[in-house]
Amino acid sequence: MSPTTGQPTDGVLAQNQSAGTPSPFEGVAAPATLATLEFTTALDLVAGHAAGPLGAASVLARRPGADPDRIRADLGLIAEALGLLRHPEGFDIPAVPELGSSLERLRITGSVLEGPDLVVLRRTMTTARLVARELGRVAPRAPAIGALAVEVPGKAIEQRLEQALEDDGELRDNASSGLAHARRAVQAARDKLIRKLEAMLRSADAQAVPQGASVTVRNGRYVIPVRRDSRARPTGIVHDESGTAGTLFIEPAEAIELGNALREALADEAREVLKVLRELTDLVRPHLETIRAAHVMCVAADDLQARARYARASGAEVPALGEVGTLLVLRQARHPVLLAQAATTVPFDLDLQPGERTLLVSGPNAGGKTVLLKTVGLAAAMLQSGIVPPVGTGSVFPVFTRMLADIGDHQSIAANLSTFSAHVAILRQVLDVADDGTLVLLDEVGSGTDPAEGAALAWASLETLHQRRTLTLATTHLGALKTLASQQRGVVNGSMEFDAATLSPTYRFQKGVPGRSYGLAIARRLGVDPEVVSRAQSQVPEGERALDALLHEVERRDQVLRSRESELSLELEQTAQRATELSARLTDVEAREKAVRRHERDADSRARSQAREYLLEARKRVEAAIARGEEARSAEEAREARRALEAAVAEMAPRPDGRTAGRTGEQTGGRTDGQRISAGRRVRLGTGTLCQVASVRDDGKLVVTAGNVRMVVPEDSVVEVLAEEKAGRPSSPSVRPSVGPSVDAPFEIDLRGFSVDTAEAATVSAIDGAVLADHPFLRIIHGKGTGAVRAKVHELLKQDRRVARFALAPTNQGGAGATIAEFRR
Repeated sequence: MSPTTGQPTDGVLAQNQSAGTPSPFEGVAAPATLATLEFTTALDLVAGHAAGPLGAASVLARRPGADPDRIRADLGLIAEALGLLRHPEGFDIPAVPELGSSLERLRITGSVLEGPDLVVLRRTMTTARLVARELGRVAPRAPAIGALAVEVPGKAIEQRLEQALEDDGELRDNASSGLAHARRAVQAARDKLIRKLEAMLRSADAQAVPQGASVTVRNGRYVIPVRRDSRARPTGIVHDESGTAGTLFIEPAEAIELGNALREALADEAREVLKVLRELTDLVRPHLETIRAAHVMCVAADDLQARARYARASGAEVPALGEVGTLLVLRQARHPVLLAQAATTVPFDLDLQPGERTLLVSGPNAGGKTVLLKTVGLAAAMLQSGIVPPVGTGSVFPVFTRMLADIGDHQSIAANLSTFSAHVAILRQVLDVADDGTLVLLDEVGSGTDPAEGAALAWASLETLHQRRTLTLATTHLGALKTLASQQRGVVNGSMEFDAATLSPTYRFQKGVPGRSYGLAIARRLGVDPEVVSRAQSQVPEGERALDALLHEVERRDQVLRSRESELSLELEQTAQRATELSARLTDVEAREKAVRRHERDADSRARSQAREYLLEARKRVEAAIARGEEARSAEEAREARRALEAAVAEMAPRPDGRTAGRTGEQTGGRTDGQRISAGRRVRLGTGTLCQVASVRDDGKLVVTAGNVRMVVPEDSVVEVLAEEKAGRPSSPSVRPSVGPSVDAPFEIDLRGFSVDTAEAATVSAIDGAVLADHPFLRIIHGKGTGAVRAKVHELLKQDRRVARFALAPTNQGGAGATIAEFRR
């Protein structure tokens, strides 16, 4: 059984080389089939992404299974892991150490593990804790991966092991108080013995010891070197001799007792070491199964990490999984091994609907037909092993209960099999077991014998497999098989595209169109005598020549259509880009229009508010002047009141452009009744003040009275001539509220035909209005003429601090006949 998929060990189409007979079919794909598809090489590529050797070994142990639920569960885990790898926080599983036989020895009651074994267990528990923490962290975004987490032993066990053991498995001195005491005793005994031996060396006869002699150890006992031929050597036990036999290593009699004391201390230390190791082993033993489960979790998580990293590195997307016998759709499929070896690999699309069960791929040699078969078979084997193959979004795979492949030359001298015999033997096996859940891959079906007989056998075999609804992909050079698709519903032709101009493959798959062999064309291209090629051409049957000509025309038209499609796609892309740009510009213009309208509303609101405030202020001044006139007690006070009223009225008098001279630029609207002003008529001034016309002067100005105030005003200051009063009705001037202001400041004024004085008033009024409306500029058309109006306008602009700068307009906006003033913002 596979340790990762739970599937039985596979065996399909495996040849028994010694007997020349095939082995029985087992499982989903036999070792021979998987070897043909380069399955192990693909697994090596995936295993290379594991964090540790155990995760890699778990990947390498995978084999195709046929349980849809198990396959979907694997694909779901990879989909979640891919999402985690693409997330900024990522997904990282550390490598777990190999336990070896530690757990099996731990199972034996009374056994004691060595220090290195306990260190491995400690590292396993530490790694398991990190893995469980990582799985818990990603659980909210990847619940299936989070569910892989299992219980890990308590951290106190790790802490005790870490406190007691060095990383190399040696017990620390503080592992226990008894061990610490024993090691101190050993050190003291060793130091005492060495000092004794060193003292003996120093006091020994110089002729008795070799030059540079020092205390050393032989057979576990501390000794000193002495010359064999020295008569002054100390008495004692000889434990060893040098290679030349000229030096003896003696434990002096005077040091034997100290040596024995050291051995006793070492024995005490060994007992303490064993005692601590037993205590640590007994501490870990109750958690045996928890450690085993945690170790399995770590390996499984690393296995998953490797498969997800491979999918991300190869640009693969998790495909959909159908039931047995459903459609097969490959999008942007690439052969995994070729993808790892080549910088660029041409992907292909393959779409076989449920009713399409047989695909015949034809075309020239070296065009990629065999690669297509291997890619489909390898992708299916990888997928059913829980590995995402290099396919794009939209791919769909059915679940195959069996995968059979006949690809390559199976000639065997030992088994007395020719190429054709080997193909026939495998074909017989395929026909014996294939059903609607089987994937059959046949390369160069019907080859290796007489073309007519080979085509007939291939035709019958393919027809039989098609009737069983077996999904069959076959390649062929036999022209007769290309017509099978026209006679059998569900049989589909396909070809690998070939560039007729350069006689080189493009490796692009085309469904629905059989391919040409290009044999004679390639021969001509490679320099074969043209006469020989012409004779060969004449020997081709008429039917095949007609078919070849038809295929040539189909290829030509397909190239024309593909070229036109490419052009249309480019035009469509450019159109879409322009549409996007125009949409963005429209959005920007709409936003700017909204901003302008909002700005206008705000400016209008501010102007109206300012105008109201100004009119109220002016009205107060007029009323105050009238009141002062009514209360005047002397001619001087009356004249002062009259001057104040005249100033207020003059300030509100309309300008030639129809606006008041006030600082808000409020338009009074002017007189519209068309009535002639004469003495005795009641009129309303721009300030809203009611007055009585006393007389009309020769210069056209009016002498009006308001209460006791008498003043002279321009006729233009009258905005309304009131109807004559009925007899007996009292007539007394009064102040009435004026209508609210209306700000409609233009961006441009035209002064052509105005006098200098009139142009001055109009310019001041226009500047007031533009500033009030928060316009950025004002264009003043003054014409060229004598230049007097232009000079006056420039003088006013220089004196007005609200003007940032001004200059003559550009040629296309009036040139010297107009001036553009820009206001401070």
